[in-house]
Amino acid sequence: MASRDLTEGSVAGHLARLGLPMVVGVAAVLSVSLADTYFLGQLGTDELAAISFTFPVVLTITSLAIGMSAGATSVASRAIGRGDTERVKRLATESLILSLVIVSLVAAAGFVLARPLFALLGAEGAVLDMIVDYMRIWFIGVPLLAVPMVGLGLIRANGDSTGPSAMMVLSALVNVALNPVFIFGMGPVPELGVEGAAWAALGGRIAMLAGALSLLIFREKLLTLELPSVSGFITSAGNILKVGAPAAGSNMINPFSMSVVTAFLAAYGNEAVAAFGVATRIETMTTIPMLALSSAIGPVAGQNWGKGKPERTGAAMRDTFIFVVLCGLTLGASFFFLAEPLVALFSDDSVVQNIAQSYLVVVGLSLGGYGIVINASAAFNAIDRALVGLFFTILRSFVLYVPAVWLATTLGPPWAAWFAIAATNVVAGALVAILAFVILKRKSPEAD
Repeated sequence: MASRDLTEGSVAGHLARLGLPMVVGVAAVLSVSLADTYFLGQLGTDELAAISFTFPVVLTITSLAIGMSAGATSVASRAIGRGDTERVKRLATESLILSLVIVSLVAAAGFVLARPLFALLGAEGAVLDMIVDYMRIWFIGVPLLAVPMVGLGLIRANGDSTGPSAMMVLSALVNVALNPVFIFGMGPVPELGVEGAAWAALGGRIAMLAGALSLLIFREKLLTLELPSVSGFITSAGNILKVGAPAAGSNMINPFSMSVVTAFLAAYGNEAVAAFGVATRIETMTTIPMLALSSAIGPVAGQNWGKGKPERTGAAMRDTFIFVVLCGLTLGASFFFLAEPLVALFSDDSVVQNIAQSYLVVVGLSLGGYGIVINASAAFNAIDRALVGLFFTILRSFVLYVPAVWLATTLGPPWAAWFAIAATNVVAGALVAILAFVILKRKSPEAD
């Protein structure tokens, strides 16, 4: 197992080395959502509304896998920082087993409850039928998503993000290539519409699983064939879930809050829901550098914390916060010029276009605040302080975001909610930046 030491040298340099490949990988993964939106948008507004309804729930379940990956990455990176190679291998193997068991149970529940869940969120009629067809296939493939995500997180904990990025690109290429085949029909494959997007996603997951396991076994040699003892597995599971459970909760809160906001917007009709889905997909795609950095800060923060160098963990947070604010301001300014052509790529409905454009213009300049929240949460997950990261997410989503949007939608048109979201991002980002450094100074790596 060849460890890449992140405890020496330039902190900013390590963040850049790990973050830049992940820009490509995250872009590839997020391009799948944009491809779904683009292809299904060609079929009509109902299909676009259906996939928009699924987006927050898909993110919520995916966030469970992300949380498990965060837990595994946290314990592994700190063990790597301490130089405990055998412990790293045991944790890697046991984290894959644990994630497979947990997500399989969640996927089974989702498969059974798909119809009542989306009916509760406001979907009905033909749109609800399309959603159920999509989600039941999607839930079948959830275990094939979680295992490679945890595996790729372990590789990043070991200081490499190029391999994980390549596997993410492979998965996306397979998924996007299969999209038109299954959505529109080609050769012996019938036209499956929204359901076809789910089958394409399943193909991409199979490709990522094969690639991730090959890296873990043959290149990184991070796995062991030795079966864990019951007591050893319980201990490792406890350490992983100590971070993974709050991290999963933290990652699930944002898409869950988006589901609530989607339900608020459903009162304005399918056009408003479709517009929100289009705008948030474009927003997510343009914030790729912030998301990629949140994947890089974990290994840097975790290895240095495990090595007993908390000052380097603080430097990583500082550099990250500066970057995301500058990135957010740049992206926000670009929406004044690019919102119209970007939205037009995904819908030719003028009502959908106008509502989506107003979202991007109003919310765009506040994206740096959201970037601070997600990166601060990732950093505290890495140093075994996941409850702090969870608190940051709750503050942004439940204390500020949902109440502000609810108030705005009860008082005015959809664009009033956009101003509420922008204000939420700014206030949350400022509060989290201050709290992060105050809390970090009071924590000590020796406690670990």
